[in-house]
Amino acid sequence: MFQTRQTAPGPVRMSVKLKSDFSRWMSTQGFVAKLSVGQFAERFRDEMIPLSNTFSYFCASVPLSEEDLKEYLEEPIAALPTAVSAMLPRISIILVPYLERAEAVNGAVKAGAELVSMEKPQDDLVSWASQVRLNNQEVLIFALKDQNVAEYHYRFYRLIATLMADRWSDEAQTEYCTLVREELGGSVHGEVDEESWSSKQALLSQRKHVRRDSRPFREYARHSFIDTLTLYLHGICCDIDVDTGPRQLPSRYLRKRLKLLQGLYPQPNGYAVFPEDLKESS
Repeated sequence: MFQTRQTAPGPVRMSVKLKSDFSRWMSTQGFVAKLSVGQFAERFRDEMIPLSNTFSYFCASVPLSEEDLKEYLEEPIAALPTAVSAMLPRISIILVPYLERAEAVNGAVKAGAELVSMEKPQDDLVSWASQVRLNNQEVLIFALKDQNVAEYHYRFYRLIATLMADRWSDEAQTEYCTLVREELGGSVHGEVDEESWSSKQALLSQRKHVRRDSRPFREYARHSFIDTLTLYLHGICCDIDVDTGPRQLPSRYLRKRLKLLQGLYPQPNGYAVFPEDLKESS
C-alpha cells in the first residue's frame, strides 16, 4: 500500500503462551490439520459472538482483553458511517494467529483458500487477511500475530470498502465516476494506493477508453473508489497521515474525493475527518 502513518499504532498484545494455548484449543475442538478459511468459517460458524445486528466475531488465537476488544472490534466498527453500515450484509470477523497463502492453480489463487495456521508460514506464504462468503453472510478473517493495530485497521477497512464497491448506489457511482473523469480530463497524476495506481496506468495505456464508460474505466473507478473509501473510513477511526510521494494523488484532489465521500457517507456524531470538523463539533 502507499505510505500512511497511524498515530501510536502499538503492537499486538499477544500472550507468550500463544502456541500452547492455541494447541490446547485445537485439541479440544478436534482441529488437527490446517483448514482453509472457508472450512474454518464453516466449522465454527455457531461459535460467533454478536457485536451488533450486523457484526459478530470469533477469536481463535488468544482471549481478548477488554482493551483488545475495543481496539480490534468495537472502535473500528463504531467509527463506520451509518450509511455504510446500513448497506453491509451480515459480517462475521474471525481472528486467528496466522494465515498461510494458498498455492496458485493455473496461475490464480482461489478466493478464501488461505489456510488457518498456528505456526508462522514461510515469508513468501504469509497472508494477513482473507474474505469468504458463507451462505448469506460475509466472513472476514485476520491474522493477528505479528500484525500491529494500524495494519489491522487498514486491512479491516479495505475489506469493508470492497464490500461497499459491490453495493454502492447509482448516485454514489455517478458522482464518483464524474469526479475521476474530471481528474482524467485534467491529466491529474497519481492515485491513493497500489490497486488504483496500477488500474489507472492500465487505463491510460488505452487512450480511447480513458473517459468512456468502458470496462477499463469501470475497473479503474472501482479500484479508485475502494482505495479512497478505505482511506476515508480509516481516517474517521484513527489519526493518520498520508505521506507525499511521486505516485500519490495531489492533496487538493484527494481532499475533494474525501469531501464527496463525506457527503455520501457522513461520519458518526463525535468523529472528525477534517480539521474544520473538530471546530464544528466543539
